Amino acid sequence: MTNTLPRLVTGISGLDAILGGGFVEGASYIVQGQPGAGKTILGNQIAFATAAAGRKVLYITLLAETHDRLFQSLSTLEFFEKDWLGTQIVYLSVFHTLSNEGLKEVVELLRKETKRQDASLIVFDGLLNARDRAETDLDVKTFVAEVQGQAAFVGCTVLFLTSARLEDDSPEHTMVDGVLELHDELVGVRTVRRARVRKSRGSAALGGFHQYEIANNGISVFPRIEAAFHTPSLSDEPDTRPLASGIEGLDPLTGGGLPCGSTTLLIGPSGSGKTSFGINFLAASSASEPALHFGFYETPERLLHKAKALGLDLQGHIDRGELEIAWHPLTENLLDKLAYHLLDAVSARGVRRLFVDSFGGFERAAVHRPRLVEFFAALTNELRAQGVTTVATWEMRDLFASEVAAP
Repeated sequence: MTNTLPRLVTGISGLDAILGGGFVEGASYIVQGQPGAGKTILGNQIAFATAAAGRKVLYITLLAETHDRLFQSLSTLEFFEKDWLGTQIVYLSVFHTLSNEGLKEVVELLRKETKRQDASLIVFDGLLNARDRAETDLDVKTFVAEVQGQAAFVGCTVLFLTSARLEDDSPEHTMVDGVLELHDELVGVRTVRRARVRKSRGSAALGGFHQYEIANNGISVFPRIEAAFHTPSLSDEPDTRPLASGIEGLDPLTGGGLPCGSTTLLIGPSGSGKTSFGINFLAASSASEPALHFGFYETPERLLHKAKALGLDLQGHIDRGELEIAWHPLTENLLDKLAYHLLDAVSARGVRRLFVDSFGGFERAAVHRPRLVEFFAALTNELRAQGVTTVATWEMRDLFASEVAAP
């Protein structure tokens, strides 16, 4: 019989998924990454999520920066709750204790505060500073072991935040239960943030890199679609009934319409009528067959204007709640974030008709294009399992081409 370990939920969208359900309660983890990667935001976001769940947090800093400066930066983020400071979340600086008295006194101070605060989570911000004060690897191991021991005694989960890039055989890595690595890198002319679980003891984490972003709500992680949906979330139950395409004269040629739960790709150059086809497909929506337009090129206003020119009242379908238009400008996008927006919109309204204009918008968002085959396979498999009939476009560069390069 497989045991399920109790988890401390991070409250960070997507992070719990790549961790296999969250951090294991009572375990210790290293969060590492270069300055600016978001370690302090992540540590505080988890701290406030833990406090929101009614638990107490002890946030230890070994940094020279004052807590006032830290709170000033955090106050711009939606998860920050000023009233919780000093009550639900206690911030304690041990910078001067470390500088003047050494690691042993830091451990002694932690022993007292851990018992006094009755915390469920300890965030240790500045492991690099403690590492620099250690004379040998044994000192580092001893320090980490003693902090872990104090936390385990009261059932605490521990997060060590560090700017150092620690190797797999470093003394810290050998002591902790998990390692989460944050990357902030330049790919071409754009910045890409990626997270990776390098070590996960007692937990089936999703391997590889997963993109994340930092916005007003804090950090959001987007697990790779092909990893998170390596099999569909629902059992695929094929429906052989045809779905009316909305295109006059087409349905008799296809056996009555498009197969329910199928994916149809419209391939052609610009101006060949792909979007017009999609508008007709959406115009056949109803209360029993809700529709979604997921597009990258035309704004909702221009799309409605085009539909009106074709004699189709898409606005009426929107007013009746039968149709939603989701527009994502073809500027800087995250591939997996787009996929989750699409799947969330489909689930929220029980969408049965989906028009994606076009798959090229996903391709342009990919920073590692070799994964697109697996990405589209996972995405379309999930849409089929959700009972969605999809029509998508793919633009050819030439009017007459000898080859078609489509996903």
